[in-house]
Amino acid sequence: MYLPVPEKVSDNGTMFTVQTHEFQPRCFALVPCAGIGERAGVGGPKQYHPVAGRPVVAHTLAALSAVARIDAIVVVLAPGDVLFAQHMPGFEDTRHRVAPVGGATRADSVANGLLALLEQGAQPHDWVLVHDAARCLLQPAAVSRLIDACEGDEVGGLLALPLADTLKAAQRDASGAARACATLDRQDKWAAQTPQMFRLGLLQAALAHALSDPVLAAGITDEASAIEALGHQPKLVPGAIDNIKLTWPDDFAWAERWLKQAAP
Repeated sequence: MYLPVPEKVSDNGTMFTVQTHEFQPRCFALVPCAGIGERAGVGGPKQYHPVAGRPVVAHTLAALSAVARIDAIVVVLAPGDVLFAQHMPGFEDTRHRVAPVGGATRADSVANGLLALLEQGAQPHDWVLVHDAARCLLQPAAVSRLIDACEGDEVGGLLALPLADTLKAAQRDASGAARACATLDRQDKWAAQTPQMFRLGLLQAALAHALSDPVLAAGITDEASAIEALGHQPKLVPGAIDNIKLTWPDDFAWAERWLKQAAP
């Protein structure tokens, strides 16, 4: 049973109330938004680049906000980030928060974000759904599907897609061009997406374990990889082909077309 959690006062004076449910873990969304997205080539942090008339992160947060079972959404920003407030004025309220605690890597940012959630009244047994700010085509139905699949699971899981394309290993030739050197078995291979949903306490322990070893930390590219490093097996929940992470310049044009076509 959870004890009542009082209102918290943030550094900027806004009130943040964490809902409590007796005997029932809550769900929080954590959105790392501290990267600079150099590969995107859009002249600044890709999460603030406009797509279909709105910043990428605005589409992302709208999708998460549409999921009623998410009690609160915390966006992890780089310290000193002033762009978020410019692009998302009025974002903070009793359900939406920012935490300027981003670190040098995604794992650092998520670990710091988990600490911020605990300070705001979250409990180790609560669920945390970590989602990429740059996955702006996320559909609320996919988030609900993930929660349905994982809320009774001992470990948790992630949205992912079985690989459909032939998978190649590459080598660089003398000119620097990539050349296929082998065809890899794609059976039982999945492409990881987000959100990734785990208990706050388990994810915190997994990241602490991974970040304590520089060699291990180098291989932690998402939350599931940290959970796997502890010996657990996250559940793979079928995602959607359009839930891509905007990474390359062409991705933004593709997302623009998709959002315009999907608009009512």
